[in-house]
Amino acid sequence: MEPKNITSKPFTDQRPGTSGLRKKVAVFQEPHYLENFVQSTFNALDGVQGKKIAVGGDGRFYNLNALQTIIRMAAANGVKKILIGQNGILSTPAASCIIRKYKLDGGFILSASHNPGGPQGDFGIKFNSANGGPAPEKLTEKIFQESLTCEGYLTTDSPDIDLSQPATLELGPMQVEIFDPVKDYADLMAEIFDFDLIAKLLQNPKFNFCFDAMHAVTGPYAQEIFVKRLGAPAKSLLNCTPKPDFGGGHPDPNLKYAEDLVKVMFADNAPIFGAASDGDGDRNMVLGGNFFVNPSDSVALIAANAHLIKGYKNGIKGVARSMPTSCALDAVAQALNIECFETPTGWKFFGNLLDAGRLSICGEESFGTSSDHLREKDGLWAVLFWLNLIALKKMSVKEIVNEHWQRFGRNYYSRHDYEEVDSKIAKQIVNRLRERFTELKGCKFGPLEITQADDFSYLDPIDGELSENQGLRLLFKDKSRIILRLSGTGTSGATLRLYFEKVEEEKAKMNLDAQVALTPLITLAEDLTNLKKLTGRSEPTVIT
Repeated sequence: MEPKNITSKPFTDQRPGTSGLRKKVAVFQEPHYLENFVQSTFNALDGVQGKKIAVGGDGRFYNLNALQTIIRMAAANGVKKILIGQNGILSTPAASCIIRKYKLDGGFILSASHNPGGPQGDFGIKFNSANGGPAPEKLTEKIFQESLTCEGYLTTDSPDIDLSQPATLELGPMQVEIFDPVKDYADLMAEIFDFDLIAKLLQNPKFNFCFDAMHAVTGPYAQEIFVKRLGAPAKSLLNCTPKPDFGGGHPDPNLKYAEDLVKVMFADNAPIFGAASDGDGDRNMVLGGNFFVNPSDSVALIAANAHLIKGYKNGIKGVARSMPTSCALDAVAQALNIECFETPTGWKFFGNLLDAGRLSICGEESFGTSSDHLREKDGLWAVLFWLNLIALKKMSVKEIVNEHWQRFGRNYYSRHDYEEVDSKIAKQIVNRLRERFTELKGCKFGPLEITQADDFSYLDPIDGELSENQGLRLLFKDKSRIILRLSGTGTSGATLRLYFEKVEEEKAKMNLDAQVALTPLITLAEDLTNLKKLTGRSEPTVIT
């Protein structure tokens, strides 16, 4: 098996976003497109000769094709060993688990996360470093610079490898291991949580729950953990067969796209607990019977109760949230007298803090929550945490959340997404608001007084790296916030995201509908941005 050097031309659109490179499938199918990005990554790592890497994905369309390409290129570039999830399956948190457990040099995760799949859908690829977390900005920028000059790549003429069964084989000098993608991750969950206690809960005929894998990667993980190890009835699981097009759905676990679960959980005889995960398994949505748990509340509640869970019985070191995530976590950190970090959006910003031992629990409002057990957000971990907590407290989801609000106050919070907005218009809206910062500071709009208007920047306390232009913030005297930012996870147009937050400390006022409580902020944001008129949208695409 001799390496072949294939000539190509550089691409100018391969800058990785917050979660790697995401494009339409058709773009990745262009000649040399995927290969150039993989070679640029190898080059940015100063070569991969003698290194060990993992590869897997969320089962979406084009995953298997991309895997075979990466296998051949890895062999040609001198990789010593490559570990591949059976059938090409490997959830994002499981990939982080594998990299860390077997001390690999990193790995490729093939996923566009919560974006739609299928031939007309999206595809994505990102590289995770040796700590198991997403490549830091220094590396992603280096990959992009390499891609601008990449004029060829190394590969081989070797035939496709059968990925359907666990096996160990040789591809030239490279060892190839096809492994069970579920076992190591499930074993790690059993170390963190009290599986005996959760099993008693799930096997109790008076307790019923529903988990929706949305025809995505966590289907096999849910079968192994909930049914085989914890004894839950098989009927508790929905859509647990991974499909290349996610069954024609949109694998984003929110109130709009997790339609099957929402119907079950908001019915008259709803289960006590419900949850969903996304395309690659790193996001989660938690529901009680006729009750939605805001992700910002979820991470705060998890931090407040972590000491009750086996894996965190000695307490937690610190916490972190992305800037747009509500400040509910800050109140918990203050009560526990631990550090609370505010970072830009993107899980990679938690990596340095986790590696330095500065925090234990972290989360983002975009349905991502995790801890120092991995370097990725972890959907099933969050679901198991809630189940363990319910088993301990013997309370409903709503009761647990209300108890938390009564102790720490309620942060009314909502995110309004305007998807696939014309990119020029989206940038115009952001720029116009930014230009008004000086005049807005100190302005009063009824009871609302703006005390600070800025574009969030973050100085990493570990490596001193400065990240600027991370989202526009309007901060108010009463601790309310309006945030506007462009999301980096879409592949068509731009996604404008508006975030609204109001702090309520009066116990008698903690049970309003969030949209009602936030109406003054929502109205002000429209007055300041003219967003609906400029985009031609009468309402957001998604409200969470």
